Amino acid sequence: MTRKEDMAALRACTEVHYNCAQSVILPFAGDMGMDRDQLYALALNFGGGMGCGGTCGAMIGALIALGGLGQPQEKRLDLIRRFRAENGAIDCAALLKAAHDRGEERKPHCDGLVRWCVDYLCEETGLE
Repeated sequence: MTRKEDMAALRACTEVHYNCAQSVILPFAGDMGMDRDQLYALALNFGGGMGCGGTCGAMIGALIALGGLGQPQEKRLDLIRRFRAENGAIDCAALLKAAHDRGEERKPHCDGLVRWCVDYLCEETGLE
């Protein structure tokens, strides 16, 4: 299973809720030398913009993955710049409000942000 397929399976799972941060980092667990249970616990509190509409959980998951994958710290700025340029904001509350204003449902909107972050990580690391 590719990392993108893994992410899609996590987002489709109805038995366990995988938040946006978990859905981004879990497909890269082996690459980071961590097991999935460790990463699940590590990212538990980052869904819903840290539970308060702050920084998007998918963005946080991507930032954690960049570090765990040994990417240079400068990639952080590129990720933030590109995410903001393509999605309009980096905080969960603003992203959800914009989606609501466009008539989008929450889950598909968030799935798209998770997909964007996994695509970014695959592109920047050469991992598929």
